[in-house]
Amino acid sequence: MRRRADCCNGDCMTVVNVLRSSSAPAREVRSITILGATGSIGTSTLDLIKREPERYRVESITARRNAAALGKIARDVGARHAVVADPAAYRELKDALSGSRIEAAAGEDALVEAAQRPADWVMAAISGSVGLKPTLAAIERGATVALANKECLVCAGSLFMRRAASRGATVLPVDSEHNAVFQALGSGHRADVRRAILTASGGPFRTWSMDAIKAATPEQALKHPNWSMGPKVTIDSATLMNKGLEIIEAHHLFALKSEEIDVLVHPQSVVHGLVEFRDGSVVAQLGSPDMRIPIAHCLAWPRRIDGPAARLDLAALKQLTFEAPDLQRFPALGLARRAMETGGAAPTVLNAADEVAVGEFIAGRIPFPAIAALVEATLDMAAKRGLLAEPAGIDAALAIDHIARSLARDLLPEIAVKAS
Repeated sequence: MRRRADCCNGDCMTVVNVLRSSSAPAREVRSITILGATGSIGTSTLDLIKREPERYRVESITARRNAAALGKIARDVGARHAVVADPAAYRELKDALSGSRIEAAAGEDALVEAAQRPADWVMAAISGSVGLKPTLAAIERGATVALANKECLVCAGSLFMRRAASRGATVLPVDSEHNAVFQALGSGHRADVRRAILTASGGPFRTWSMDAIKAATPEQALKHPNWSMGPKVTIDSATLMNKGLEIIEAHHLFALKSEEIDVLVHPQSVVHGLVEFRDGSVVAQLGSPDMRIPIAHCLAWPRRIDGPAARLDLAALKQLTFEAPDLQRFPALGLARRAMETGGAAPTVLNAADEVAVGEFIAGRIPFPAIAALVEATLDMAAKRGLLAEPAGIDAALAIDHIARSLARDLLPEIAVKAS
């Protein structure tokens, strides 16, 4: 993340000066592109934009294959350009935009083109490895990128952040925990940071015994206590792999070492992240569990906008609790930290194996504990085969991702037998 070294908030204005300001700063129209407009992050972004249409102009929007929904969104927000990743959905998108002046396109190259169009601000919310190239394309032209795609940092974090720095791009973290750390960092100088703390809800199995977790079903794992998310992220929350992936992301976003990143289980999901400074001060960011809060922060940054999320009522909550994560019951968190410390392609392998394992668990083909077991076995096999060297570029990272998925599938029968 590009930040000024001398002043964390970027404008060095005192609180008194801000409060005494007699008039709000002039509003400039911000042109935006949403990569992944029909997903949960894209939908929340659009909700915020529609509340202040005079402040934002939509350049381009994309979706994987939901052409009908994308066409409706494009018309509603007056987008100039719409893309479906699946070429088979092109005709449906074209028909949905018939009579409008909105350009339609399809395919992976068209996704990259959408990211390259002249928008000031890009929401990178395409999930999975297919989001790597479009997001990097936005970085390459020096745009402000609100990053909601984990793979950019997990699979190619060093490359991604180097490119962002060299192109003068600004990377804003959308994930609630990283956004919280970003906001808390504004209270001091980077050199004075002792550690960042990411919070985890603990997922649906936080209080379950080891035996109960072993028998957990996909339906039980998909019942997150606080957040409404897609199936993959929800299962990752149940294993705590999501927090492990966030450790890797924080490492790249904030240039933090492993020992400078901690995790706390916080079941209320009100404190999203904390930063401890060298003098012992700990600064936290709090908010209701609503993704529109971090999205709004990124959308208006470096200013603020009104948000529709429920106001936080601490008196009604009465108490906030914290506990250390249990690595015995949730070994995925330890595996992710191991992958980060190993470096190179280890996080890429970790992420790919986890996607395979989660898919198999949701399909009912492996038990819950086999998710972490398959990830560990894939990491070990990749290390044996010498596949953990740092990928030289996006294509190399994607190749490792493909190989890791094949390894994980080859190991599935053995892991399934051991876990049964």
